[in-house]
Amino acid sequence: MEAFTFDHTEKILLVATGILFITQVLYYFCLYNRIHMRSRATKRGDTHFTQELPPISVIICAREESENLRRNLSAVLEQDYPQFEVIVINDGDTDESEDYLTLLEEKYPHLYHSFVPGSSRYISRKKLAITLGIKASKHDWLVFTDAKCLPQSNQWLRLMARNFTSRTQVVLGYSGYERGKGWLHKRVCFDNLFTSMRYLGFALAGSPYMGIGRNLAYRKELFYQHKGFSAHLNLQRGDDDLFINHVATPENTRVETDVNAIVRVQPVVRAKDWREEKISYASTSRLYHGAQRWLAGLETLTRLAFYGTWTATLVIGILNFHWLSAGIAFLLFLLRFATQAVIINHTAKDLEEKRRYYFTLPVFDMLQPVQSLRWKLYCLFRKKSDFLRK
Repeated sequence: MEAFTFDHTEKILLVATGILFITQVLYYFCLYNRIHMRSRATKRGDTHFTQELPPISVIICAREESENLRRNLSAVLEQDYPQFEVIVINDGDTDESEDYLTLLEEKYPHLYHSFVPGSSRYISRKKLAITLGIKASKHDWLVFTDAKCLPQSNQWLRLMARNFTSRTQVVLGYSGYERGKGWLHKRVCFDNLFTSMRYLGFALAGSPYMGIGRNLAYRKELFYQHKGFSAHLNLQRGDDDLFINHVATPENTRVETDVNAIVRVQPVVRAKDWREEKISYASTSRLYHGAQRWLAGLETLTRLAFYGTWTATLVIGILNFHWLSAGIAFLLFLLRFATQAVIINHTAKDLEEKRRYYFTLPVFDMLQPVQSLRWKLYCLFRKKSDFLRK
């Protein structure tokens, strides 16, 4: 009987592990499972969409990206949509982008391009490029993507547009990575999938708090109502996540996750590029309004705490030959792992992600919050001027 008697420390650790386990499972079922639930509801026909197809202005900002434009722009220009225009704002004149866009305009009359003046200093160049594109647009509905993004199908615009109801002002889409190889690519893909499950999950739960400009739509009038990027004009970034954080509401925001509405980004080759991208988002996340930022932080905190408590319980149980406490701790770990694996991999399948996560899941699950904390600490101690407009 003594083997089944828990000492005071084990009791505390077991209770803490149980509470953290329940918290984590609730996050997965109530938040991270939202995309899968939405996919199932759409297949059953339980989701309402509009039949109208309003004219669209697609805005693409390109900075020295002639290769990406040659690779991806035709897929945007050849979308199966009745009336749309594509506006490319070219920032930089040291590559062949200008010549290529001029030639392409002869083939596609609905393509228009302009450039960011080299003397511009009063606003970040990305925000200025987007503002120029919006001012040049003819239509109220604006769809945004990047030059490095390739629509997965020619139905991308149609599927985004089916969410353009009378009450909708913002539509958030999913962007994934093309197939690649290597450990870095696996990490990037998992981080992208998990981040999307979080911010799209919040939006599907009626609490939108950010968006990513690779696959995003909003009304032009919304941009002007909020005076563009004036709320964060002094920052280098924030053209997508901060703007959506300020304008999105439960009533005016919808999410599109159909596989044919996905845009794919080329695999990350250098860790430096991914690090800079994540740091740039970390630098603006501290400015988000709403409780979602803190709820996301609570999930990260309880995740790390769960790993700490179940490991400590397991070790103490084994050292004291208390196999029941060690077994309970290990069982809770397995149950959480099974919940994770089912929800994450179902979501990956719904989004036609080629990679599945089983043996690598615990590793990425630990690395993701650790590296996120590292980037946030980097932003905290980095010079403030590094994040101001350029």
